[in-house]
Amino acid sequence: MLNLTVAQRLELKARAHALNPVVIIGNAGLTPSVLNEIERSLKSHDLLKIRVMNNDREARDAMMQEICAAVAAAPVQHIGKILIVYRPLEIQIAKVPKRHKGKPLTKKQLASKS
Repeated sequence: MLNLTVAQRLELKARAHALNPVVIIGNAGLTPSVLNEIERSLKSHDLLKIRVMNNDREARDAMMQEICAAVAAAPVQHIGKILIVYRPLEIQIAKVPKRHKGKPLTKKQLASKS
């Protein structure tokens, strides 16, 4: 589980305010398919808002801890039935395509470059 500073948490809360819940946890609770969906969503979004359809606050706290442990994320906020988790995106470096050498530049092309 990641640890966030207070400043990071405040910035993430501000960013999450405009988000809509992407994952909804129903009466069945935290199932493997829900965890897979959270994992899939965190691969494309670094900040995720989750709605939990459960009235028990302690159960929602336990779900938040279980989610963060399972997907290696950081808990940002738990307010009401909304959970906000954060995991930085993995940066994938794209390979630079190889350039094919073409014809040599003409005198006119060389003159226009200088």
